[in-house]
Amino acid sequence: MSDQGRRVLITGLGIVSPLGCDLQSVWEQLSAGRSGIRRIEAFDPEGLPSQIAGEVIGYSARKYVDRQQRKALKVMCRDTLLAIGAARMALEDAGLLEWAGLDRERTGVVFGATMMSSELEELAEAAVACHDEQGQFSLKLWGERSIPTMPPLWMLKYLPNMPACHVSILYDLQGPNNTITMEEAASNLAFAEAMRIIQRGDADVMLAGGAESNVHPLRMARLCLLGDISTRNDDPAGACRPFDRDHCGLVAGEGAAVVVLESEEHARRRGARVYAELSGEAATCVANADRSWQVAVEAIAEVIRRALASAGADPEDIGFYNAHGNGSVVADRVEAAALREALGSKAGGVPVVPFKSHFGSAGTACGALEFVAGVLGLQHGQAPPSAAYREPDPECGLDVVHGEPRPLAVRSFLSVNFDRVGQCAALFVRAVGD
Repeated sequence: MSDQGRRVLITGLGIVSPLGCDLQSVWEQLSAGRSGIRRIEAFDPEGLPSQIAGEVIGYSARKYVDRQQRKALKVMCRDTLLAIGAARMALEDAGLLEWAGLDRERTGVVFGATMMSSELEELAEAAVACHDEQGQFSLKLWGERSIPTMPPLWMLKYLPNMPACHVSILYDLQGPNNTITMEEAASNLAFAEAMRIIQRGDADVMLAGGAESNVHPLRMARLCLLGDISTRNDDPAGACRPFDRDHCGLVAGEGAAVVVLESEEHARRRGARVYAELSGEAATCVANADRSWQVAVEAIAEVIRRALASAGADPEDIGFYNAHGNGSVVADRVEAAALREALGSKAGGVPVVPFKSHFGSAGTACGALEFVAGVLGLQHGQAPPSAAYREPDPECGLDVVHGEPRPLAVRSFLSVNFDRVGQCAALFVRAVGD
């Protein structure tokens, strides 16, 4: 039980992912150890060092909004479009979409998101117009010539708070509303904030999750410039290999996932189906400006210890470790060292599941996608296998689930995500009654 006493239950799940856009399809792909990583189709990636990604194929947001709401889709970018689909699924899954008893003033939204990349055609004319006769960029001309060429509502498509705003507008959710912009840690922090809002009594129901698309020319170019990205273009399904001897960098991804969280009293009162309990959370931030990876080890180890303490759990209570595991050699080894430091000799006995081998790295959405995948594992009593793990990296020394799903001795998981500069967030989830 949470250290705050008031239990927070998970009653609805929604996911838009490279493995599919419904819970059954996603679980079937996860349990079969399949990857959703493929050559990019959204644009021609020729010329980029990395030409593969976990891309959502065949998705249309029109399916997830009522006819009278479709005009609003014109002012939504890809990230927001993915988010509204996941939110609709979660509300339907929880049985809240048509439930007349929903108190909208006590139902809120918290999302992990980031500044979205503009479509190139929306900026092309403006980029040309702001150059002087010598071809040099002029900030003065940007104001005089470029801004008038841009769509009037351009900025409203790309602000980080747009996914949470549009979801609350579509469903008239009038409770607490916030957006967390902490890169890969953002979704876990969003779940934690939603949990605390319910525990404080400020809401009965919260939609929490994350959305982001890295399958975009600007995003992909940035990731390639940052380095540490997989260029295994000839083997997309095997390109992201967290904790494997041949791990060679992260793979970009996209997606959205939303979870309905409810106070136990509210869920029981309406007879809701319950997936699990979000029973612990923690966050740490140790600034990593000097790239001192030993500092990162300490930050991750501490967030693991705090999350377990928040849930009143011990290392033996971890059914599986829902890893950040992005496939970067350095990041994987740092995370493995942190897990060993936090759990000591118990670390080697904890099954490790790196879901980015299935989804790719979807930035602020990665924690949400992995959270939903983890809850599906609890529902089915199995830890799904990595999609690409072959041989262990001896410097990691972790028990990575691979080959076949592994039955859970304990129906719970510890989920950790962290970003490049030291922000870490962890969650502990257990099946109700366990």
